Amino acid sequence: MIEEVISSKIIYEGKIIKVKLDEVKLPNSYVTTREIIEYPNAVALIPINNNGKLIMINQYRHSAQEVLLEIPAGTMEKNETPEECAKRELLEETGYEAKELKKLFSCYLAPGYSTEFIHIFLAKNLTYKGQKMEVDEQIKVVELSFEEALEKIRKGEIKDAKTISSLLFFFTFKMKL
Repeated sequence: MIEEVISSKIIYEGKIIKVKLDEVKLPNSYVTTREIIEYPNAVALIPINNNGKLIMINQYRHSAQEVLLEIPAGTMEKNETPEECAKRELLEETGYEAKELKKLFSCYLAPGYSTEFIHIFLAKNLTYKGQKMEVDEQIKVVELSFEEALEKIRKGEIKDAKTISSLLFFFTFKMKL
């Protein structure tokens, strides 16, 4: 099942991503190419405020050409742990600090073409400190009940895969967490 890399060529290197073209040999000796986007690992959080509401964000996503309702998330910096990144992103995007941070799960977002691996956290016991967004971020914080978030998923109003998978994981297993 393992593919042997015959050659690898970087065809684009940007500020965040790198695009590679790998020539690989399959176990059946067939040779083919794989297009790979190398992207830093990331974190996402399910923040629950002291009133039991989910803290989510509305954020314009240029590649989707629309404002998406998402859980807070961001890419890890070099030498940063997932926990450090989660704390930083929560503060930057929502203005909250969490006294309780619990890792729920980790997964690849699009393993067919991307190396991005994301760590999902539950954030509780929140204290508001003020947003510290990056200069290129435009984010509006939104509070939703669990029921409202589930209904938005059901209606197709939440379209972000990490948000859908994270919230459904939480709603499915929260009694066991």
